Amino acid sequence: MRRRVILVTDGDEYALRAIEYVAKEFGGRCISASQSNPTRLTGEQLVQLILQTPHDPVFILFDDSGYIGEGPGEQALQYVANHAQIDVLGVLAVASNTHHHEWTRVDVSIDRNGHLTEYGVDKSGLADVELGRINGDTVYCLDKLNVPIIIGIGDIGKMYGNDDVKRGSPITKQAIELILERSGYYDDNGEAKC
Repeated sequence: MRRRVILVTDGDEYALRAIEYVAKEFGGRCISASQSNPTRLTGEQLVQLILQTPHDPVFILFDDSGYIGEGPGEQALQYVANHAQIDVLGVLAVASNTHHHEWTRVDVSIDRNGHLTEYGVDKSGLADVELGRINGDTVYCLDKLNVPIIIGIGDIGKMYGNDDVKRGSPITKQAIELILERSGYYDDNGEAKC
């Protein structure tokens, strides 16, 4: 059976808390062991954990910790995304203040006020000047992937408190809702497809 997975390009503790919270809201699971900066588990190890998880959608965190080019997070991300038993619903592409100018295209971004924008966003969740792209440190490989949707977002769990888990991480939640809607996760009655 193929597992339905959402990829998140951030691996710090704030991201983990926000994603764990949001995963529960949608009846899914976050692989907490994927949290680290940089990513410590291999793609093979992550796939084993995904396949053991009882509920979809499964959320996985990836982080390169500023590594130039394809770091351990991106190597693991590509392995997971291309695995035969994994169905990627979408990607949350998290912006960073990278000095290495790594970027990816995004289908849409969500700013820190919850507004959809055709522009990218920065780490603070403010709309950027580039149309359809964001800068980040674990986004270098995303353009190679065949996924339904890539959403640009500011620093998950932060964005000047607007996405704090104590507030229900509303920006992250909105992004996940959009991924689930656009990926065909729900049927015509708004129920998750089996």
